[in-house]
Amino acid sequence: MTTFYYRFDKVLNLREQERDETEMAYKEAIEEFEKIATQLYDQMKKKENILEEQQQRMTTGFSIDDLHSYSRFINTLDLSIDHIQQEVMKSRSKMNWYESQLLEKNIEVKKFEKMKEIGKQQHNVEMEHVEINRIDELSTMKFRSREDRW
Repeated sequence: MTTFYYRFDKVLNLREQERDETEMAYKEAIEEFEKIATQLYDQMKKKENILEEQQQRMTTGFSIDDLHSYSRFINTLDLSIDHIQQEVMKSRSKMNWYESQLLEKNIEVKKFEKMKEIGKQQHNVEMEHVEINRIDELSTMKFRSREDRW
C-alpha cells in the first residue's frame, strides 16, 4: 500500500506560516490598542480628578491665578486626550484590519486542510479497491492452481 502524498502540502505549509505571522501581528496590534486605550483612560481620569479638585477649591475660594493655572492645565489635558483619541482610532483600525486578515488566512488554511482530507479519503478508498483486486487475483490464481491439479 502506498502512502498518501498531498500535492499542495508546501502551499498548505506556506498558508499556515502566513496565518501564524498574521496572528502574531494581530496580537501585537491588540496589545498596542490596549496600551493606548489605557493611556486615554488615565488622561481622562486625570482630567476628571482635576475638575473635581477645581470644583472643591472653588467652594472654599481660590485666586484667579490658580483658576487660570487650572484652566491651562485642563486645556493641555484636552489636547492630549484629543491626540490620544486619534491614536486609539488608528490602533483600533489597525487591529480590525489584522483581525480580518487573520480570518481570511484561517479560511484559506481550512480550505487546503479540507482538500487534503478529501484527497486522503479518496486515496484510502483507492487503496482499498487495489487491495480488493489484489486479493481477488490471488484467489483466482489459487483456484486455478487447484483446478490444474485435478
